[in-house]
Amino acid sequence: MNELTSYSRGQTTWLVILRLLIGWHFLYEGLIKILNSGWTAYPYLMDSQGIFSGFFHEIAGNPTLLAASNFINIYGLAAVGLGLILGCFARIASIGGIIFLLSYFLSHPPFIGAQYMMPTEGSYLWIDKNVIEIGALMVLIYFPTSHIIGLDRYFSPLLKKRK
Repeated sequence: MNELTSYSRGQTTWLVILRLLIGWHFLYEGLIKILNSGWTAYPYLMDSQGIFSGFFHEIAGNPTLLAASNFINIYGLAAVGLGLILGCFARIASIGGIIFLLSYFLSHPPFIGAQYMMPTEGSYLWIDKNVIEIGALMVLIYFPTSHIIGLDRYFSPLLKKRK
């Protein structure tokens, strides 16, 4: 049996559901920023704390870097979400999602004593929802389903023929 299709029906179903849920989260975050023409990452970047805060403050203070950051956040989040939902280049989308989440984690680390301007949903210590979602995306990288249910099912044979 092919390693890409050796999952049970239940495993495949829940891995696809996980991919869709994470994809929706990313797509929605991108779309809400697209629809809000005044959105900017500036307040989030300026609220950064931790050892990388200077880097994030530098991005916020440089109009060119801030514009690039805004563009990457808006359209990158939407692209990651679409990739996961459609199962199109899902591995690349998962890696992109991990990069986004890691940057958010480094900008706003959940450490004792860190208080942020933006409200959080709970009290975190080292592990927050970003880390949990990174873990889920790692699962999707190592247990892919887009070759079973997704557009990668059609793109994968085409890419293999080109090699």
